[in-house]
Amino acid sequence: MSVPVASSVPVASASPAGAGRSIERPRVLSGVQPTGALHLGNWLGAIRNWVALQSDHDTFFCVVDLHAITVPHQPERLAEDTLSTAALYLACGIDPQKATIFVQSHVSAHSELCWLLNCVTPLNWLERMIQFKEKAVKQGADVSAGLLDYPVLMAADILLYDADRVPVGEDQKQHLELARDIAQQRINARFASRDSAGQPIPILKVPQPLILKEGARVMSLTDGRSKMSKSDPNEGSRITLLDPAELITRKIKRAKTDPQMGLEFGNPERPEADNLLGLYALLAGRSREAAAAECGSMGWGSFKPLLAEATVAALAPLQARYHELRADPQHLGEVLSQGRERASAVAEATLERVRQALGFLASS
Repeated sequence: MSVPVASSVPVASASPAGAGRSIERPRVLSGVQPTGALHLGNWLGAIRNWVALQSDHDTFFCVVDLHAITVPHQPERLAEDTLSTAALYLACGIDPQKATIFVQSHVSAHSELCWLLNCVTPLNWLERMIQFKEKAVKQGADVSAGLLDYPVLMAADILLYDADRVPVGEDQKQHLELARDIAQQRINARFASRDSAGQPIPILKVPQPLILKEGARVMSLTDGRSKMSKSDPNEGSRITLLDPAELITRKIKRAKTDPQMGLEFGNPERPEADNLLGLYALLAGRSREAAAAECGSMGWGSFKPLLAEATVAALAPLQARYHELRADPQHLGEVLSQGRERASAVAEATLERVRQALGFLASS
């Protein structure tokens, strides 16, 4: 897949844009929450694409544990889930020699920049966020200010690293647009200084979305019109990356289907056929055309074992690598420590630009 590259954007002299990165390698930032086990949607829709990006992009991938507490969570699980998520990044092929892998809460600049951005972000911008409205209905009177503020923290995550491109699914595009608006309208437009020619010097880089189409939306096994989700109370709706072979086979056997013979893509009346055939193509390494030709006249009774076999085979090396990593906690700790140092160096430089622009007294 060809990746559009953003043109270079000048930033203030304190910017880290030229430090530790090449102008030929646009910077990309992304991350997932350590809540619940990562599933096929996380891998095929996001992490597998990160692996492809890391060779020709300056990539930063974080475990966004601060986001995980915007909804009720289990404190006794948070640290373990954070380590598990980081290990899965590595098991999926993220290379710490090519990418920066770190834990969000280990870089305090995320929290500080979030507060600074809060103070310039209009409340009504946050109240119109679709995900907040949906989750607030579910939580009722217990909805937290953190859930309302989630998009500002996400904006801080992105803007701290001068990201050129941010891989986002359709459901996150509104949050990225908010980050762009905060950077452009509330920080750069209001607080930027000017160069000798009178041109404004942007304080924050305004990132562009990177929409990854192939495999970008993996749907639920129980509803082909709903995205596979860690928050779905029905565990049969998803296959996690660490599910054993027997469980994978059982979940696929019980996956929702339709009464028609043969599988096909693109029929809006057959969302489950489209989803399961798409999963098979991705996991078996087939083109969509080849998968459709192979399975076009196949019944569900023949197809489901084929899909289960492809899924187990695709996940086996990933699971083996994960267990190796968890058996060596020192190595995993070193990867995250190195990532924290790299991320902090970039984030602190950006944070200092914002502090200066807002007029704070410099610390001695």
